[in-house]
Amino acid sequence: MAFLLLLAGDVQLNPGPNTSADAGIEGPLTNESGLVAGDRSSGGVHGDVSEHAFYIQEHVGQQFDKTVLCGESGMTSGRDTACYLPMTSDVSTQKTDGEKPFSCGTCGKSFTNKGRLNVHMRNHTEEKSFSCGTCGKSFSKKVHLNVHMKIHTGEKPFSCGSCGKSLKNKGQLNVHMRIHTGEKPFSCGSCGKRFSRKDKLNKHMKIHTGEKPFSCGTCGKCFTHKDSLNVHMRVHTGEKPFTCSICGKRFTQKGHLTQHMRIHTGEKPFSCGSCGKSFSDKGQLNVHMRIHTGEKPFSCGTCGKCFTHKNTLNVHMRIHTGEKPFLCEICGKSFSQKSYLSQHVEAHAAEKTFSCVICGRPFLSKPNLLFHMKTHPDSDSSSPEKELAQRKRTNTHLQP
Repeated sequence: MAFLLLLAGDVQLNPGPNTSADAGIEGPLTNESGLVAGDRSSGGVHGDVSEHAFYIQEHVGQQFDKTVLCGESGMTSGRDTACYLPMTSDVSTQKTDGEKPFSCGTCGKSFTNKGRLNVHMRNHTEEKSFSCGTCGKSFSKKVHLNVHMKIHTGEKPFSCGSCGKSLKNKGQLNVHMRIHTGEKPFSCGSCGKRFSRKDKLNKHMKIHTGEKPFSCGTCGKCFTHKDSLNVHMRVHTGEKPFTCSICGKRFTQKGHLTQHMRIHTGEKPFSCGSCGKSFSDKGQLNVHMRIHTGEKPFSCGTCGKCFTHKNTLNVHMRIHTGEKPFLCEICGKSFSQKSYLSQHVEAHAAEKTFSCVICGRPFLSKPNLLFHMKTHPDSDSSSPEKELAQRKRTNTHLQP
């Protein structure tokens, strides 16, 4: 494919006696706008222009200024560098509506034009001759190796003027500054939600596509993000790497530890803009806001009734399923809600009950108590009634 070498200034290169046919090369060396085409198989990259400069001079017979204008970035340089762009309709018909029709066959990443795809392909095809002496990772460019080395050296030469945080490179600093400016340049085309970073938008988009490419090898559960899978794996391993420095309680996620620490500090950084009530975490505030908005996002799939909270929906579903998970230990009756069980137990308190003299558990009938007595290893299992009477006499003598 032929590529364009864009030269700065109004330099007009005219073919000398050697035409393209005489030179044995494909395509014209110049066109009406003064653009010189050279055969550049790698395409779309900034590279050393010296050999191409001499090549053109040999066939055209004309010297030219090596100051080069990059048609894509607008940057100029007096060094032997140039920007090559494809001399096809890809330039004139470059997509400006966000469409990215050119995809990498190796990793699937998409681009707006063929030139940028060609630049990207160097990541897969180019020799990586610059290796890290610490970890052995290789890079195709020395500048990439230099950036990588800061991981090992801990060097962070770029500081935020607002909070003083130090970053490894200028790009990280630019992204960090959006925390202070509130800038969120990346927006979701489906729901309009905005993000400060492109990778966060990419993660968010999987919510709409339903894509869950990461699956747990133990239980088969699938996740949208790799980090979510990593956190999930702690359910199976029992790992809790985050420890509270005050009470020693351990957590699987750092966010859970941060939220827990507010119990000790009493911090409630999230405030309701309507009533001023404060909360220790953002989730509690979001739930509270539904009181003001009237939002009820949780609906019953059976009868269609809507609820403000997810746990309220879960309790409601027991009406349809008949589930009664709360059991009375006195009479064995079951209830769908814990509050119903509490009311029921209070009714037992007014009744005459038989209590175990060992553990104090109450029973409505003496046979149930005697049967229960057999569960205590230090009781006389052969004669629970005798054991019960003996303990009652002992308790009576011990009273003042």
